[in-house]
Amino acid sequence: MAEITGDQRVQSEVLEGLATAVNHRQWFVELAVPYLGDNPIEIGSGLGDYASAWAAYAPRITATEADPDRLIQLKERLSDHPGVEVRQMLLPHHERGDYSAAVSYNVLEHIDDHVGALRSMRGLVRPGGAVVIIVPAFQFAMSPADIATGHVRRYTKKTLAAAMTEAGLTVERIHYANALGLIGYFMATKVFRLMPKEGPMVKVYDTLVLPVTKAAEQRVRPPFGQSVFAVARV
Repeated sequence: MAEITGDQRVQSEVLEGLATAVNHRQWFVELAVPYLGDNPIEIGSGLGDYASAWAAYAPRITATEADPDRLIQLKERLSDHPGVEVRQMLLPHHERGDYSAAVSYNVLEHIDDHVGALRSMRGLVRPGGAVVIIVPAFQFAMSPADIATGHVRRYTKKTLAAAMTEAGLTVERIHYANALGLIGYFMATKVFRLMPKEGPMVKVYDTLVLPVTKAAEQRVRPPFGQSVFAVARV
């Protein structure tokens, strides 16, 4: 049976803290834009930061959340976006849909049956549409912060591609993103055992380091990163 993993209070605190990393979010917003189509669905919208940004690129978008308390916050946050529908959703499930794309950022790592979750996303998307995924990278970076927020795994390009293929998806694009972020995350959460949250470290990285990292990675894909970004077709 599907269930919500991790401490929901801690998850919400992390989401609120990382909402201040505006350059990081804009980078990841841009990665998905070419694949959204006219009617995408986001799986695990959290507090709605990505959904509110993507609403500018699609005439309709559906934002979803599994946690009941965050669902209420999500509905309030997106109430002034007439093209955005908000609903509760927990994967895996057997629902079918006709969405142009399913986008899920930093959600799959919370789900024990991640292949089943990917199959569920595939079932929500029309033929030819995209499933767009971002997950945290590299098991060696699994930290107390990962465990507290309910992560059951971290990924490599190989393991994410294998899960998508097993789910019946055709991988079109996959690469690591935010190489320097992996180093910073490892030091902060694994070595110093800190939680990702708003503060001077996040602000300095997002303001000074992230733009340089993004520009470099638009030219040369790094062999490692804090995240794995993947696009697969239905």
